[in-house]
Amino acid sequence: MKLTMLGTGMAMVTKCYNTCFALQQEGETFLIDGGGGNTILKQLEDAQIDWRSIHHIFITHKHIDHIMGIVWMIRRIGQGMNKGDYRGELTIYGHDEVIGILKNMVMTLLQGKITKHVDTEIHFQTVSDNEQCEILGCPVTFFDIHSTKDKQYGFSMCYDGVHRLTCCGDEPYNDCNSQYVKGSTWLMLEAFCMYGEADIFKPYEKHHTTVKEACEQAQMLQIPNLILYHTEDSHIAQRKDMYSAEGKAYYQGNLCVPDDLESYEL
Repeated sequence: MKLTMLGTGMAMVTKCYNTCFALQQEGETFLIDGGGGNTILKQLEDAQIDWRSIHHIFITHKHIDHIMGIVWMIRRIGQGMNKGDYRGELTIYGHDEVIGILKNMVMTLLQGKITKHVDTEIHFQTVSDNEQCEILGCPVTFFDIHSTKDKQYGFSMCYDGVHRLTCCGDEPYNDCNSQYVKGSTWLMLEAFCMYGEADIFKPYEKHHTTVKEACEQAQMLQIPNLILYHTEDSHIAQRKDMYSAEGKAYYQGNLCVPDDLESYEL
């Protein structure tokens, strides 16, 4: 299983793309979120990920920096269906609020030559808390992160029959999700900024957290591999070094602070 961070930034970044990523296995791709616009198409191209390999998409929540890129993906794939360039069907997963908003946008904004595929080749699948399905041949469990802001889901995937990757969305880890997070081989957590700059970026006002706190959580949970994302971009050239230096004071595992398009073999 290969994980590629297509974007690593929070909503208002300009020096990187909004947080979204792809999981690839045996020629198939699972896309998680889409960022805020059609730059998702460029990120896929730059990552050498064929859009034709995407048959599963999961959207964590309704914020525009996560959902708007999916409208462009549906347009791209719908055009591919019309031209015979895309084989198979597309399933888009999300909780009821996300699916309702996205389907309404698609039916309102896209032309009939695209929307004619909705409910035939393009499927919107509402998922519930603790619901499991199979994606890329692997069991995936979706869960409510119990956001204090807007309804949001994460997921946990057992990608090789033994090891698990868990994504907690873009808010801090909540103890009520411990059944999904504990025992994970890889954990993805947001880190809006460094703890030392919390007064500047004010993460708590936005229901976010810092590198220090995310690393403390991963250490407490004894997570072997931690990926930090959904950050500010004021230090983009030095972000990896700066965040790693702060994080390693609180976390002794394999700490990853990815740049856009960086990949990991799970």
